[in-house]
Amino acid sequence: MTTPPVALSVAGTDSGGAAGLAADLTTFAALGVHGACVVTAVTAQDTTGVRSVLRVPLAEVAAQLDAVLDDLPVAAAKTGMLGDPAVVELVAHRLGGDRARPLVVDPVLVATSGAVLGDAAVVAAYARVLLPVAALATPNHDEARALLGRDLPPRESAAALADTGCTVLLTGGDGAGEGAGEPGAGVTDWWAEPGLAPVPLAHVAVATHNDHGTGCTHSAALAALLAGGGSARTAAEQAAALVTERLRAGRDWRLGRGRGPVPHIDLTIRHPPQERP
Repeated sequence: MTTPPVALSVAGTDSGGAAGLAADLTTFAALGVHGACVVTAVTAQDTTGVRSVLRVPLAEVAAQLDAVLDDLPVAAAKTGMLGDPAVVELVAHRLGGDRARPLVVDPVLVATSGAVLGDAAVVAAYARVLLPVAALATPNHDEARALLGRDLPPRESAAALADTGCTVLLTGGDGAGEGAGEPGAGVTDWWAEPGLAPVPLAHVAVATHNDHGTGCTHSAALAALLAGGGSARTAAEQAAALVTERLRAGRDWRLGRGRGPVPHIDLTIRHPPQERP
């Protein structure tokens, strides 16, 4: 077997297995990439919401980063929940600005359930130190509004964030699941490179209640595809197609009492029958 590329996720845990590191590592594996991880927070959450958050001390986050980077050939990295401005600055310093190891920033500020995962100081740190050294950022419209400190139409938001120095993929799918309307309804993401006019990227919306972890899955797919050597624009198109396919695959699942998880397993694989004693 050929040695796989390595992708690193710096994010929090999800005890329900739907988002955060659970989504990132399973997405990496599904795309043939070895996943390494740095835990920034331990959350107690399920499909209905976040019950508690325990942030990992800065020194331990730094130690995890050292352990991974000193040993493994990380080809791409991504961030999820960082939760503390000092951690944002650490990640910017250790992982940002390296063209040979692109950094995908998913600015996780609010959970699917509405729980706040990044306060004003975290938002300011993202805008000040992390976005300028990222290769690609994947905010939704609400996150873009927070990062900019003002409400702009999606196209203008993408362009304004790209002015910080990174390419921006402003996602349009959040909240579109139940409100997608007729089958085949479209969702528009905005692709904005610094100094260039934003480009719309349209894809089909999927009507489903099982969308917990969509943003994590999307950004993890981007990181995995970049780790494999793909171009950023091609990775964006492929990641959108993968998320659409996964949302379709899991729309009939019945897991949890709230918004169920995006599936990351291969549904074609079946466990062998158990032998009778």
